[in-house]
Amino acid sequence: MLDSSLRDWVNLQSHQNINTCFTCAKCTAGCPVAFAMEFGPHRILQMVRFGMNDAALASRDIWLCAGCETCATRCPNDVDVAALMDALRQISLAKKSRNPARDIADFHRAYLLLIKLFGRMHEASLMILVKLITRDLLADMGAGVQLVLKGKIPIVPERIRGTGEVSRMLNAEKRNSREAFVIRNSQFGNQK
Repeated sequence: MLDSSLRDWVNLQSHQNINTCFTCAKCTAGCPVAFAMEFGPHRILQMVRFGMNDAALASRDIWLCAGCETCATRCPNDVDVAALMDALRQISLAKKSRNPARDIADFHRAYLLLIKLFGRMHEASLMILVKLITRDLLADMGAGVQLVLKGKIPIVPERIRGTGEVSRMLNAEKRNSREAFVIRNSQFGNQK
């Protein structure tokens, strides 16, 4: 039996209809990171369409997507595959799926934390936070030091006004997304 719960949730979350895809593979042909992917965007989309939920959510490909929208531009049916990949990442995190690209997920978490704290990105803090999370403290440290010494990366972060508002916004979105995921999951009988 076909498990359509993930497909329906991804359609809802990304505001897309992946059923319009006829597998022309233009998204994969134009994808600048397809060379590093195991399956490519069109195959991930097909996995979701045909109920291969665990394989799609456990794929490193969903974490490699750069969100550049080349796929959406090339798609003859206007399917925004980047939005689908984003929805799959959110679902993967919410379901605590096995993640072969944990370093990329850690980067996403660190990035959002800094946006909450400062209201904007601060590269030096991002580098430090990612290094602490991944426990990979010494790799490529020389390059980071050189960037700081040349003034390319400011040491002290700047805050914007209203960081509390930014943080509340992000927390509300996270809460709404989780609640909707739980509700939607229970409707389809998928208790994972």
